[in-house]
Amino acid sequence: MTASPDAVEVLARLQARGWTVGVAESLTGGLVVASLIDVPGASAWVRGGVVAYATELKHRILGVDAVLLAEHGPVHPDVARQMAEGVRAATTTADGPADVGIATTGIAGPTSPDGQPVGTVHVGVATPEGTQVVSAVLSGNRDDIRHDAVRLALRAAIGAL
Repeated sequence: MTASPDAVEVLARLQARGWTVGVAESLTGGLVVASLIDVPGASAWVRGGVVAYATELKHRILGVDAVLLAEHGPVHPDVARQMAEGVRAATTTADGPADVGIATTGIAGPTSPDGQPVGTVHVGVATPEGTQVVSAVLSGNRDDIRHDAVRLALRAAIGAL
């Protein structure tokens, strides 16, 4: 597979800072970390990824607040924020936690389990300089939404780096 220019840029910015990255994904199901790993040499900067598709795993593995999940469900900007922060810890090695966490949560469709519009996506990016969330309502079919969410996540990471 050919690496996406956005993934190449994310890794170039990580390399320039000497930072590592961990990725937490829900609706994208591993596509973000896969796009980063498509870049030759990615192993120097990519720690790994967690696909926390089940809401319970967002809490148990990534440390997302159980009350937040109970009150708002898994598709919420604060969930994306906490997933991004939690994956930094989840991808800790002997060198410490990952410097950057990227997280995706949303509704790819074809239906919405909680009434939010299909295509609702929240991306969190956590760095030592802070955490930011980018939200969007994407259009298209399930596949389109998932792939557009990957692009949104990579561009959010570029913006944060």
